[in-house]
Amino acid sequence: MSGSTFSMDFDAHAGRSPGRPWWFSVAACAALMLAVPQFGDTALQLDLSLVMILSLLALSMGFLWGYVGILSFGQTIFFGLGGYAYALFSLNTDLPLAAFALAAVVPMLFALLLGYFMMYGRISDIYLSVITLVVTLIFEKGVRATSGPEYVIGSVRLNGQNGIPGLPGLPLRIGPLDLQSIEGIFYLALGLLALAYIGIRLFLASAPGRVMVGLRENERRMELLGYDSRLYKLMAFVIAGGLAGLSGGLYALWGNFVGPEMFSLNQAAMVVIWVIVGGRSLLLGAIIGTLLIQYLTTWLGTVGVGQVTLTLGFILILCVLLFPQGLVPACRSLFGRLLPRRREGGD
Repeated sequence: MSGSTFSMDFDAHAGRSPGRPWWFSVAACAALMLAVPQFGDTALQLDLSLVMILSLLALSMGFLWGYVGILSFGQTIFFGLGGYAYALFSLNTDLPLAAFALAAVVPMLFALLLGYFMMYGRISDIYLSVITLVVTLIFEKGVRATSGPEYVIGSVRLNGQNGIPGLPGLPLRIGPLDLQSIEGIFYLALGLLALAYIGIRLFLASAPGRVMVGLRENERRMELLGYDSRLYKLMAFVIAGGLAGLSGGLYALWGNFVGPEMFSLNQAAMVVIWVIVGGRSLLLGAIIGTLLIQYLTTWLGTVGVGQVTLTLGFILILCVLLFPQGLVPACRSLFGRLLPRRREGGD
């Protein structure tokens, strides 16, 4: 069955404009999520808000790795930069709306700087992964070492591993909805995740997006066709950095707190795991992978499993061995095989 007629095939044929089934599926999912605050309790809204915020971070990795072929361990760099940019600017200027915009701008500028030296330096893929991993460690260790009173930006202490608490919310109302409330954060995270998902999908159907997918398939051939691979890879790196930074800004709003764990190696590994489990060949895989892993982590904690990390690691190994392409592509393939058989049988 073709991807254009299979409603669950959200991301198939990324080089083409999405069809009506794709739009219908996205609208149905959005409508379902919009109803959650009306029927779910506060705890559910908080949990789902966090899942959507982290899904935005995973989406940046899914785009960069799955469609451009760049495996970066540096998405948590931009995630942390976005959170700290919001925290420092909002507390120093009392302009949270401008600070939230900077949560995306500052990581994009750093991605532009770091990516320029890597892309135009013709760093190979494996060394690019190593460099981003090292920069992640540098940021984490650097922020943790700022516990002394001398580490101040403006009037705000960095507080080292204790982080920066008491961050302001967004003083903005959309009709009766207050974006400083739990419900407001939920809808804000949902709206930005939906916009990012749709925006990336449409971008991949554009000419620059098709070039980026072509670079993943055969970079040398694309260069022979006249495309500057360095420019397009840098563009993808900056876009992914902006998405991760936006996720960091949302995380700061959600918890009213930022800390060095946003830069941590553990968080960097989790982003990769989310994408692997869900499937890096589909944008939807990053979102589903984040949802499943976050739910599984919470469930293992509530049932009293002592070694949550060890148990989770064992489950993830089995998942990767059984579904090497990810859960979402595996389910799509299964449905694609079963539905034609049902049609042949007259169902």
